Amino acid sequence: MINTIKMTMVCIGFTLNTFAFGQINQANPFGLVYQNAIKQNNEGAVQIHSVHYSLNGITIAANVYTPPGYDHAKKYAAIVIAHPNGGVKEQVSGLYAQHLANRGYITIVADAAYQGASGGQPRNVDKPANRIEDIHGMADFISKYPAVDADKIGLLGICGGGGYALKAAQGDKRFKSVATLSMFNSGRVRRNGFLDKDVATIQARLAKASQAREQEVLTGEISYLGTANPTDEEIRKIPTDLYREGYAYYYRTHAHPNSTFRYAESSLVDLMTFDANTNMDLINQPLLMIAGSKADTKYMSEEVFPNAINALQKELFVLEGATHIETYWKEEYVKQALDKLGSFYGITLN
Repeated sequence: MINTIKMTMVCIGFTLNTFAFGQINQANPFGLVYQNAIKQNNEGAVQIHSVHYSLNGITIAANVYTPPGYDHAKKYAAIVIAHPNGGVKEQVSGLYAQHLANRGYITIVADAAYQGASGGQPRNVDKPANRIEDIHGMADFISKYPAVDADKIGLLGICGGGGYALKAAQGDKRFKSVATLSMFNSGRVRRNGFLDKDVATIQARLAKASQAREQEVLTGEISYLGTANPTDEEIRKIPTDLYREGYAYYYRTHAHPNSTFRYAESSLVDLMTFDANTNMDLINQPLLMIAGSKADTKYMSEEVFPNAINALQKELFVLEGATHIETYWKEEYVKQALDKLGSFYGITLN
């Protein structure tokens, strides 16, 4: 069971140190499942707005957060936020969106196409090109939002969204600065396995993915991976922090009905040939990468960071003591990350 979990997981996130598997904010009217989430839109406070827009014929579901005292007559910098693999806008990406809005930004987080509350068939297709286009699409939408200064748009990618944010920023210079939190290089992990443990099976897995695509064409049947549903005891025994804490976060404490690790096996045809580390020299915007010192994914940020040789300015900021998933929820690390992001965007979006 443990090996199956390790082979099929995408980027995930979190566990309480006590493994108290109680869900947070189950009755939130906006479906938000993070601590201290907005429960109603009050005048003079951060507000959340559910929006929908079309992206290449697919209806995208998004949340826009507006800052306290939001005034249509003013101009605000905006931040586009890309969620983790398997995640949805109501989880960690929403948490960061809400807090950055409280610091004066208009923020947007959208469910990826084919995932969450967004449209697209078949469900749970997970292709890098789609995720990158999702980021471009959020920029398209938010640049036309009332009071947004289209010349001041920043980008934040979390976990798998971080890898895709790096790719999006390479070509899309509407993003004046780019930041990542606990960046997860989805292509590398899908190709080599987590911590590069599955290199020997690359060709066999590519062959299976190709067969899955052929099956879709010939029969319409979709083969899915990432469908494991471990017990609490099995979660406790997972040896890697990322997957152990991630199952607790996504399946227990911060579960959301639209969040799933299931993805179409045929997606591996594209995922396994993707790498966030290619063309990093195309990033000429300011770059901030944040990772936990104890994160077993830290090696991914450390690998790509030196290759951003043309970034206007760059910093790899380490949260001492944090694991990957703890940057999603643990107050001391979230606050440090937000303070760093606030300072970064305060300089680069002004």
